[in-house]
Amino acid sequence: MADISTLDPNILNAVTDFEHNIIHDLWISLVSREASLLGRKEVLTGKAKFGILGDGKEVPQVAMARAFQKGDWRSGYYRDQTFALATEICGVKEYFAQLYADSDNDTQSKGRQMNAHFASPTIDKKGNWLDTTETYNSSSDVSCTAGQMSRALGIALASKKLRNLEDMKSVLTHTGNGNEISWCTIGDASTSEGAFWETINAAAVMQVPLLTVVWDDGYGISVPTELQTAKGSISKALEGFLMDDEGNGIRMYTVKGWDYAACVAIFEKAAAKMRVDHVPALVHVQELTQPQGHSTSGSHERYKSADRLKWEKDHDCIELMSAWMVGNNIISEEKLIEMKFDAKKFAQEEKQAAWDNFINPVNDIKVSLFEIYESLRGASPEVDKVIKGLESYLGPLFHNLTDSARHMRRALILSGLEVPAEITSFIDQSYETAHDRYHTHLYSHSEKAAIEIPVVHAEYSEESKKMNGYEILNTFFDMTLGTRPEVIAFGEDVGQIGDVNQGFAGLQSKYGNERVFDAGIREWTIMGQAIGTAQRGLRPIAEIQYLDYLIYGLSPLMDDLCSLRYRSGGIQQSPAIIRTRGHRLEGIWHAGSPLGLMVNALRGMYVCAPRNMVQAAGMYNTLLQSDDPAIVIECLNGYRLKEVLPDNLLEFTVPLGVPEIMTDGTDITIVSYGSTLREAQKAVDMLEDADISVELIDAQTLLPFDLEGMIVNSLQKTNRILFVDEDIPGGATAYMMQQVLEEQGGYKYLDSKPQTLSAKEHRTPFGSDGDYFTKPHAIDVYEKVYAMMKESQPDIYL
Repeated sequence: MADISTLDPNILNAVTDFEHNIIHDLWISLVSREASLLGRKEVLTGKAKFGILGDGKEVPQVAMARAFQKGDWRSGYYRDQTFALATEICGVKEYFAQLYADSDNDTQSKGRQMNAHFASPTIDKKGNWLDTTETYNSSSDVSCTAGQMSRALGIALASKKLRNLEDMKSVLTHTGNGNEISWCTIGDASTSEGAFWETINAAAVMQVPLLTVVWDDGYGISVPTELQTAKGSISKALEGFLMDDEGNGIRMYTVKGWDYAACVAIFEKAAAKMRVDHVPALVHVQELTQPQGHSTSGSHERYKSADRLKWEKDHDCIELMSAWMVGNNIISEEKLIEMKFDAKKFAQEEKQAAWDNFINPVNDIKVSLFEIYESLRGASPEVDKVIKGLESYLGPLFHNLTDSARHMRRALILSGLEVPAEITSFIDQSYETAHDRYHTHLYSHSEKAAIEIPVVHAEYSEESKKMNGYEILNTFFDMTLGTRPEVIAFGEDVGQIGDVNQGFAGLQSKYGNERVFDAGIREWTIMGQAIGTAQRGLRPIAEIQYLDYLIYGLSPLMDDLCSLRYRSGGIQQSPAIIRTRGHRLEGIWHAGSPLGLMVNALRGMYVCAPRNMVQAAGMYNTLLQSDDPAIVIECLNGYRLKEVLPDNLLEFTVPLGVPEIMTDGTDITIVSYGSTLREAQKAVDMLEDADISVELIDAQTLLPFDLEGMIVNSLQKTNRILFVDEDIPGGATAYMMQQVLEEQGGYKYLDSKPQTLSAKEHRTPFGSDGDYFTKPHAIDVYEKVYAMMKESQPDIYL
């Protein structure tokens, strides 16, 4: 770690605590700068693939670290290496391990993210929450610009809920009491993104402790600020958000990034006020520089004038801080020179240690592979070519060795020679290692994983009530809120009116507007609220009013929520539940069922498509017991259909990845889900009149999909299959077909061509006529199945 203890003790002789802290901050800044310089060299000499470096931002980041307290959270971006070193979220050695994509030694992402993407552990290996009240916390970074904003809003919202809800605080002791600040850092250019403005507005409305810090170096790669931001200044552009006399809005501060004393004062002032009243704030850190340009992929001399480059050199924050320290007799010129030398030496040693940790095991594997190859040398020209190819590598990586072994196996087979068991074993072991390094932690593997939740069947009695679907959900949500103080529900129209279909009707008045509350029309940040609050242990049920509106919230789900567990190497989780409604109703933007889009975009969370509200309640029960994120798509046209309320409404669960056979049959298997399943059920009755026996299966969830192979077992019996939904052609039906025929091997059992029936490729037009001719109905299913049967048995089916 970049710790003060690595400093020469002589430098600290006869200094006050105040001076000690300043010298410590300079030391961190110097080490960070040397790490940046070395990082660029490592990329340009081929040891690393790419570098995104934090030079030029050091001074304000050590100042920010002074105000950052244990229990606080950072939701930042890839320029925060100095802050990470100052808080010991990351050390220099670990910084370089990430630069080298070292899966074994990168503590931030298991070698999965590019450098300067930080994450601190929030769960243990069993999936249990760690105590984050005594640690400096960093939510796992994403590369997409401004992608961190909405998550930061959710982290801040969690603090507000913990401060205001005593019952919640009592069950979530691991995450604080509401005094925790959510610190969100962002580059000036990224403030042009809509997610930034949406987040600032939402924070101002909700009054949550979000402290946004803008690092302003005047450029977004090559594009200057004046071409990106109104008035050439994000703080000036945001003046309408400034807090008024009634306390509405946000506080705003500006400071020069090279002015250490001013930065310390501003950050301490902003944080202290926020811990008291939760009023959000923004600190605009100006006049920063990029001594090496944007990244290792180019040179800023291409687009910056000579005058600008000179200005940046004159305003280097470390040089100005050093001059200020010398001028105020905090450190002498001689000690400063010594300190710079020590920082360079320390960074070099840590870099070398990181490289040795990364490359030495690879070299050991290379030696073992050559030992195998020695017995094969001269066996054939093809074999010798592979050996020579490996010898020509100056610094082979692990994948080069694996690739060489695979080519050796190929060369041996082409030469008519036996493949030694050692080669096969080497390849197998390589892929086992690679699986752990690169293919784990997409979903939870703990005892609380959604697919591990025990199945509890719904129970009914003579006293069981029949009611509308929305009433079943309303009863379920009422009981859930009453027994789980960590659950909150929010979204457009969820609060006062209880959602547009009345699932939460009356629950805000019963449980208060801290538990059930409205949100503006801002899907991106609604998703961010879910991600951030769930990351701190709350259990949000966040609503997207209609499935068609999901597109606005798709980016945070796809880029952030779905990848969180994976990109952090399994040290973070966010079991958010997204609630929405979709499939058939009326109109282009109120009849969507884009499940193909979802199953491709949302790997990392589960996609549930219940056929009715009882099944939906069972899925919610499963998810609330689990530590996986998911989205539940309720049937938009099913809220007023009658269903029977289970007696064990809060206990029964619907297992994910387990289809349900709705009707047994022998002639053909039909697979569907959601609202279309009811059309298929009607078709089954019609087909029975034609003596066609249908096995109808409700897929129930598309992610995961049929984990036990129930559908392929049905196909083995019927030898014909039809996939039905109301997505576009080639959407989720194609996905289901691939799963059954390819993944489950169902192609072996086909006697007829497998077919799909979906909606048309255009959006569903408004009105009943447009719906009828666009989406599958019972008669469409009937005719499709009848045609399939006629093709195989034309003498029977006329």
